[in-house]
Amino acid sequence: MFWIIGADGAAKALAEMLSGKGTIPSAAGNIIGGQFEHAEWEGLRFYDLIFPLFIFVTGVAIVFSLTRLVEQESRSNAHWRVLRRSLLLFALGLVYEGVSKSWPDSGVSESWPDIRLLGVLNRIALCYLFTSLLFLNLRLPGLIVAFAAILAGYWALMTFVPVPWIGVGSYAKDANLANWLDAQYLPGRKWNGAWDPEGLLSTLPAIGTCLLGVFAGLLLKEPSLQPHQKTLWLIGAGAAMIALGVLWGLQFPIVKNIWTSSYVLVCGGSSALLLGVFHQVIDAWEWRSWATIFIWIGASAITLYLINGIVGFKPLATRLVGGDVGSFVDSHLTPGAGSFLAHAVGLLLAVALAGFLYRRKVFLRV
Repeated sequence: MFWIIGADGAAKALAEMLSGKGTIPSAAGNIIGGQFEHAEWEGLRFYDLIFPLFIFVTGVAIVFSLTRLVEQESRSNAHWRVLRRSLLLFALGLVYEGVSKSWPDSGVSESWPDIRLLGVLNRIALCYLFTSLLFLNLRLPGLIVAFAAILAGYWALMTFVPVPWIGVGSYAKDANLANWLDAQYLPGRKWNGAWDPEGLLSTLPAIGTCLLGVFAGLLLKEPSLQPHQKTLWLIGAGAAMIALGVLWGLQFPIVKNIWTSSYVLVCGGSSALLLGVFHQVIDAWEWRSWATIFIWIGASAITLYLINGIVGFKPLATRLVGGDVGSFVDSHLTPGAGSFLAHAVGLLLAVALAGFLYRRKVFLRV
């Protein structure tokens, strides 16, 4: 969420500021700028990791929240709570997709084709729903089998099911089974007109990403392991998944837009590595004070996401430090400095709002 609400824009502006400032600064700017753009199709950049990280952490949260819910209430109540939360989040996604494209000229789009049926929040809702149902009804061995079946099954579908006018085994852009199914059967507005990166078939392996988060959550809850042992398990498993994903990617390429099985492993491994590092720093070493703003942001993640998507923190900041102020900064410092300032102020506004909501204990519960 830190990157989504403004840090990404600040990083891109920094890349622009470094451009043309010499060999080393320009090279650094190119690297930073490149990492904050999605890969065109095959490959993986830092920006491609943000969404699967979100889904991975959703899986971690499922373990803690549903375990507590089952203990305090009952398994049947947990099922109803999961269904209610999923429906609310999915409906919120529909409203968001309808409003974000028409704001501020109107409210929710009136024309059905203008609403994106499967967006980011909708995918999170579906991943939460199916992963929670698996978690509530299967033990660890069953979850492992389900995860393996999802990745292998998706690979088999994408590899061996023939696509009309294309054939079998194609993972190319606009020429694969996932894109074809979206074009034929996904109603409403699609992200690029013909298919959607959060489309029908690619939701299946995204559930696998959420299951990896469940495995990580179960590890963190394991009472027989010391904190440093949990860190080593997370880092070791993460490194192994990255290696396996890269190897699988030689045949089944790493592609975010169709959420390939190799992409699941590489992103899941990267997420486990990051979780291991932060677990060691925050839980094992108890260095926590620096992470306060991230606690604020995480506690109001959906609220901040909706505000940023519909209104935008950067446009609000531009009213304060844009126009003549931005032009002055650009001309007296370097091109891109005005944009960096606007994004930085927007990020500060988002953090300030998150802190205010956290201190007042105002949270959007789904």
